[in-house]
Amino acid sequence: MGYESCRGQAGAGGGTAPTMVPFRIRPYRDSDYAAVREVFAAGMSEHAPALCLHVLRRPWALLLLACTFCLLLASARSLLLPLLALALVLALGRHILGCAWDAYIQRCLDADLRDIAAAYGPGAGARFWVAEADERVVGTVGVRPAAADGGGDGGDGELVLKRMSVRRGYRGQGIGAALGRAALAFARQRGCRAVVLNTLMVQHEARALYERLGFRRHRQYVLPTVYGHLANCTITTYRYELGSDESAPAPPREQAAME
Repeated sequence: MGYESCRGQAGAGGGTAPTMVPFRIRPYRDSDYAAVREVFAAGMSEHAPALCLHVLRRPWALLLLACTFCLLLASARSLLLPLLALALVLALGRHILGCAWDAYIQRCLDADLRDIAAAYGPGAGARFWVAEADERVVGTVGVRPAAADGGGDGGDGELVLKRMSVRRGYRGQGIGAALGRAALAFARQRGCRAVVLNTLMVQHEARALYERLGFRRHRQYVLPTVYGHLANCTITTYRYELGSDESAPAPPREQAAME
């Protein structure tokens, strides 16, 4: 798989004119190692506030906060102490959830992203790409056989799409879609029957991107852990069937031929 050169359009807020930024999709190199890990970790860290808000909306969390406030209000002579205590509980909860999320990110970095060349090398039937713009890595994505990754339904003939991430300042330019098309083209070239992926309930932008690429929701389940059930940590599996050419994503208007 060679290089894919594109020009993306960044939608800027506040009524400013869109900025056209050239980028290219290319295979991973060993020199990209630190940048790939940084892009992935930074992208995942952005979901921490949404995760906290998701947990805060759970009935047991609202009940706990309400009971704490009412008990302190009944025993205190002013409203200040209950409010301060409530703020402390919220801050403590935010810290605990943040630590748990950081631990999850570290587990990912210690898994397939510890040795990217080995986990996504040709010998493993896998591949990893980066998006490059402004002379630096701004996006990442990889695919691995489902049998080796523990994903998918049947395993054989399926690839798992993983580690899709784009730097915040480069989103909205088609970089994520270009990365996804590179992964789908690789799977089609290898004669795979499907590409699957997992998303968390807080990854709204990622879900929208996958659905635009043609992925369809396959199943949904709650993470089978105590924390998963308490937080209602829902995982949605998406699936892209490669059985017919009609399912192929349309190429962008300004895309050079793959070399």
